[in-house]
Amino acid sequence: MSKILLLATGGTIACQDSAQGLAPSMDARQILSHIPEIQTLVHLEALSLMHTDSTDMNPADMTQIAEAIREHYEDFDGFVITHGTDTLAYSAAALSYMLRNLEKPIILTGSQLPLEDLYTDAKQNLSDAVRFACAGIAGVFLAFDGILISGVHATKLKSKSIDAFKSINFPVIAKIKHGKITYCQGHSLLPRTAGKFFAATSLRSNIFVLKIFPGIGCEIFDFIREHYMGLIIESFGVGGIPGQNPDLVSEIPRLIQAGVAVVITSQCLYEGIDLDIYAVGKKLAGENVIFGGDMTTEALTMKLMWALGNYDRLDDVKKCMETAYCADRSD
Repeated sequence: MSKILLLATGGTIACQDSAQGLAPSMDARQILSHIPEIQTLVHLEALSLMHTDSTDMNPADMTQIAEAIREHYEDFDGFVITHGTDTLAYSAAALSYMLRNLEKPIILTGSQLPLEDLYTDAKQNLSDAVRFACAGIAGVFLAFDGILISGVHATKLKSKSIDAFKSINFPVIAKIKHGKITYCQGHSLLPRTAGKFFAATSLRSNIFVLKIFPGIGCEIFDFIREHYMGLIIESFGVGGIPGQNPDLVSEIPRLIQAGVAVVITSQCLYEGIDLDIYAVGKKLAGENVIFGGDMTTEALTMKLMWALGNYDRLDDVKKCMETAYCADRSD
């Protein structure tokens, strides 16, 4: 019988009514009490880490989750983390980078409706997550609405529906129905890495994510240069950034010369960037920018925080960002 640790962090799944509206207040043992049937199949223990609304989840909280897994890693066969949905994909990505050489499953889940709601999706998601945690896979994954997604490819696309999450630019790992797990055709389980498990939890959160829009001005770049170590630019299409009226392209080398790590990604969810197609892209490619490839913004955000927390030189940050880890990019 597998031995699984449930780590509760808050979120909608743990919410109860209060005078101010729904608030995460259930502890881990209360959460487990709602799925008594699964406890006949697995040895479950529970630990409450925090009661955090996912909109308030920050890198320090993610580090606390990683540290809890490191502390209990040798004592359990797998881990289930209950979490709010709004930042669930960010935390899944952060844990993917902080927890190195994993040989056990880390399954994050949550719900769109509280556990005590009549039509809740929480019980099924929680039960599924526990079953996935017993499946012998290795790595960080997100379980939601009957599917298992790689922790570095999940994105929340719907704010209310129970099928809120999709796997972006990577196959769904598995599906589960009536407790039976089916691995998907074309899926690629993340390879087990050589070496002993360890946690590298240093994150530098002073980065900025900038979405380009028609009419954006250059003034924001002065502020970024003075206050941030990293910038992720969500460009148009395959990497388009305005080069005249205003000339944003000329601002980028100035940022890099000032020591800011600049990542170019796309506002499009699928297929990523290609800076070799248009003249503006070719100009950017010569400026030592970091190619975001086909990674999600969530994964890029947490990987950049991790890279800046673990490397001092921009060349090393660039190499880290552009090297696939946990199959987070296809190029």
